[in-house]
Amino acid sequence: MRKLQFRPCGNFNESYEEELAIFETDFGRVSMLIGLLLLFVVIPFITSPYTLYILNSIGIYAIAAIGLNLLIGYTGQISLGHGAFFGVGAYTAAILATKTGFPIWLSIPAAGIVTAAVGIIFGLPSARLKHLYLLIATLAGQFIIEYVLVQWESLTGGAEGISIIGATFLKIDIGSDRAFYFLIFICFALMTWIAVNLVRTRYGRAFIAIRDNDRAAEGMGIPIFRYKLLSFAISSFYAGFAGGLYAYYMMSITPEPFNLWLSIWLIAMIIIGGLGNIPGSVFGAIFIVVLEELLSLGTQYLMNVGDSAGAAITIAPLREFVFGLAIVLFVIFEPKGLAEVWRVIRSNFRLWPFSY
Repeated sequence: MRKLQFRPCGNFNESYEEELAIFETDFGRVSMLIGLLLLFVVIPFITSPYTLYILNSIGIYAIAAIGLNLLIGYTGQISLGHGAFFGVGAYTAAILATKTGFPIWLSIPAAGIVTAAVGIIFGLPSARLKHLYLLIATLAGQFIIEYVLVQWESLTGGAEGISIIGATFLKIDIGSDRAFYFLIFICFALMTWIAVNLVRTRYGRAFIAIRDNDRAAEGMGIPIFRYKLLSFAISSFYAGFAGGLYAYYMMSITPEPFNLWLSIWLIAMIIIGGLGNIPGSVFGAIFIVVLEELLSLGTQYLMNVGDSAGAAITIAPLREFVFGLAIVLFVIFEPKGLAEVWRVIRSNFRLWPFSY
């Protein structure tokens, strides 16, 4: 009869399957089940609409951040165009919904597939370029896609954008924040599960080998260009999938949100959360979205307080400074991100009372 394990007592793995297991003990499995119950049974029914909006935003951006982490954190391919890929997914879902009548359960995966194809096109320079040069190439892709979204008015609606009315899933109205919450976090749980298992496969190990030393990986027989393109495709699929969810959730999209700042936002999420760490992408999304909301609330508060209106106008542009400062501080003092902070805290609880 199998014995329950709630505390690791050493490394006694006897096979690769045991070493690659997601959970070391049954305590991790129980914790995950409790977390899922809280996520789907408790939280949506006790929180306010504003809190649900923040949670929905975190879920959407976390999906995009997980995809970007697969590209940058696991494969070592720097990209500054994921904000545009996010926009491609949003516009693809909106166009399919409004002009072809695709249901939401088809248009969102289709948005991810179309974005993956676009990501492969802009990932072609990775055959010859790396590091700063690849960053510049993806930055060019960001500006090209921004230009197309604004200028191709017959398809994208130009500056006016596209509106989606009456979002339903299997004939169920999901127009409210609470109803859309379930859709977002079901997708989030599924995409996270796929990413966690992907990095445990030979594809994930190939990504890590390319990141660590692409010449050594090629010498071991890994077709690095093919795997780089695969990484771009998977990462872009995640961005497009998240963009499709964003389009349905916001119900009206314009080209403005999908700019360079969104790409920097997503990179900040994975740097602060932890490069090469799937949970770190989620931690980073939570940190950045909450920080953005706090800065917005602080600015609004100062503008509503008589003599502080001028100060609020001065402080408002400093949001970019705060985000940049957060990235620099994490790079200096905690380069492994919030995921490492969580690992240390978890280890201290695991070793208590002998952790000091």
